[in-house]
Amino acid sequence: MVTVQQLAYFLAAAEHGSLSAAANACSIAQPSLSEQVRRLERDMGVDLFLRTNRGLVLTEAGRLLVPAAERAVAAVREAEDTVHGVRAIVSGTVSLGTFSSAHHYILGDVVAEFRRRYPHVRMRIVGHNSVGVADAVRNGQLEAGLVALPVDDRGLEVGTTVWTSEAVYVSAEPERVAAPVTIEQLSNAELILPEAQWGNDDPTRRQLIDRAQRAGLVIEPIVEVESPAAALDLAARGVGDTVVSRTLVSLLHFTDRLGWTPLDPPLLESFAFITRRSTNLSPATRALIELAQCRLAELHG
Repeated sequence: MVTVQQLAYFLAAAEHGSLSAAANACSIAQPSLSEQVRRLERDMGVDLFLRTNRGLVLTEAGRLLVPAAERAVAAVREAEDTVHGVRAIVSGTVSLGTFSSAHHYILGDVVAEFRRRYPHVRMRIVGHNSVGVADAVRNGQLEAGLVALPVDDRGLEVGTTVWTSEAVYVSAEPERVAAPVTIEQLSNAELILPEAQWGNDDPTRRQLIDRAQRAGLVIEPIVEVESPAAALDLAARGVGDTVVSRTLVSLLHFTDRLGWTPLDPPLLESFAFITRRSTNLSPATRALIELAQCRLAELHG
């Protein structure tokens, strides 16, 4: 499905004549913009650009798309400004908590786009374990949060799942990732697990522990670190193996040093937005959440 964001990236590429210049203008990473332009071409079934040594040149299909794309982007942004009451969002601070590795997935694009639309709104983005984010939202320290489930939902409204990622077994040893890994194999593995501060309260750890307990087994990591990136780095050094999001292995460029395999049965991490129960969100926070939802939908695509 063609999205307005894809059309906006297409227009930027057409205007600047290169993907790198378009990415700079849109304040996003070039691979993200390039991927969205490729998806647009794939979904439309046409080539929109010729890639030459001198840069991008619009094809006939690309030239025909430009005016329609400009109208679509302008119309949607005008509608968004009306819905969000952009004239009322002229000051203040939006506060959002996110699961600890969200900055690898969406935050750069989302924050840059939000600042472009609402330059007078200050932002406070707290990256934390989902358990800590839930506590901060419940206590009123944050207005909303994007968390991995399950979390303690006392006093909270938990929205519908907006993104799902598969947690996989990751190792530098090819023979260890030749087939899906069972909970019995996991309990015997030398594991490096992230979220050291929260330990067994971490939502992904809770799923692993529940599986182990049902099988009469125990999961005991040999190393605990705070971030999934640190766990992947240690796995790449041969210290042990880890369990992290499959998407993160690729985003952090570990695919050349590490292999992965699904767990048996597969383990899915589900993510949702949470707010304090019976609290009305500010227009700025609603706008930020909707931008994040759009970015997560692109990851799903």
